[in-house]
Amino acid sequence: MGPFAFATSLFLFLIEICQQVDGIGSKCDIYKGKWVFDASYPLYNSSNCPFIHQEFNCQNNGRPDRLYQNFRWQPTSCNLPRFNGKDFLRKFRGKRIMFVGDSLGLNQWQSLTCLLHTATPQDPYISQRVAAISTFSFPTYGVSIMFLRNAFLVDIVNEKDRRVLKLNSIGNGRIWKGYDVLIFDTWHWWLLTGRKQPWDYVQDNNITRKDMNRTIAYKKALRTWARWVNLNVDPAKTKVFFQGVSPDHVDSRDWADPTAKTCRGETWPILSTEYPGGSPSPQDVLKRVLRSVSKKVHLLDITGLSQLRKDGHPSAFGYGGHRGNDCTHWCLPGVPDTWNELLFATLIQT
Repeated sequence: MGPFAFATSLFLFLIEICQQVDGIGSKCDIYKGKWVFDASYPLYNSSNCPFIHQEFNCQNNGRPDRLYQNFRWQPTSCNLPRFNGKDFLRKFRGKRIMFVGDSLGLNQWQSLTCLLHTATPQDPYISQRVAAISTFSFPTYGVSIMFLRNAFLVDIVNEKDRRVLKLNSIGNGRIWKGYDVLIFDTWHWWLLTGRKQPWDYVQDNNITRKDMNRTIAYKKALRTWARWVNLNVDPAKTKVFFQGVSPDHVDSRDWADPTAKTCRGETWPILSTEYPGGSPSPQDVLKRVLRSVSKKVHLLDITGLSQLRKDGHPSAFGYGGHRGNDCTHWCLPGVPDTWNELLFATLIQT
């Protein structure tokens, strides 16, 4: 490509990005809206994304309905740009993006890798895992998308044959440095008890306990994370996002349906703009902590819109099969694709 052709291509690309940003509008809240049927969705077919983890691949696991894939998030006051994988890769050429968190972060990471791969199926990709970091890279563009599993963000340390959750320690933060975009999440593992709980004691400053109020522990850990951001992030070099609390649908009373019990068998979203169950308390805690961060952190506020998608979970078509009932994670294609459309919209705005 000659210099003139390259300049023309770049100019047209920038015009397209500016049109997308203008379509969003600075006063539009892209998180307020409703789900609408759109036959042009989903954005990809699961059969064209061979690396989807089994627990998210609902169609491959035998889910008989497909309508849950045909809904698009429509903000009330503007239009959300349709995700464009080629634009994403061109805009982030040479960049490194890392998701840090639990399996809901993994859910979003898998969605993004599928969106990008299916947009450029002719381009080679490299998928590998080294220690705790999974990397999906596109050599043609020099783009790498990483996922680091760290369910609590703060440290779990082995001390005298016991596992201690340290609410004020974040030594693993050294791994997060140097990335162009960071997307964090945490919450669901804070609820685990018994054999599923990955720690034996919890330490807050110099006090070590067998257990404590989980919401308070979560808040203290978020404050530790906030201090790490204030001390270590240069907003000119790194954009930081925090994924809002991903809702589960384990109790139909939350969406005021006496005929159901859980998400199992749900095939239709809630088409109103408000969720009957209201905002979950950990989301309110997260918002308060984020307001205390002096550096710029974008809340990927996916909680309310995801609450409306009781139909989007694997239920009996996840990892556990018909013996399981996963009302926490999300089918792919599905709701996390919208999370990434919102991520893309925010990135092109900034």
